Amino acid sequence: MLLKLLFAPVLGPIEGVAWIADKILDQSEITTNDRDALQKQLLAVQLAFDMGELSEEAFTEQETEILEALQKLEEDEEDYEEN
Repeated sequence: MLLKLLFAPVLGPIEGVAWIADKILDQSEITTNDRDALQKQLLAVQLAFDMGELSEEAFTEQETEILEALQKLEEDEEDYEEN
């Protein structure tokens, strides 16, 4: 504990940068997982439609919702990269 206190002025900024990098990595994984989840949902909806388990109207509605969510995710990523 004493050593940590003594080295805080030196290690504090380093640990802070490491913490920020870890949070950025976590956020990028969440974004990737969201995209993967949406793509899996889209594939599942297409498969259900192809197998006759989903009407054309229900398929179109669900497909539109998923594609809009994917588009919003891409726009959010572009906005994040610009800032």
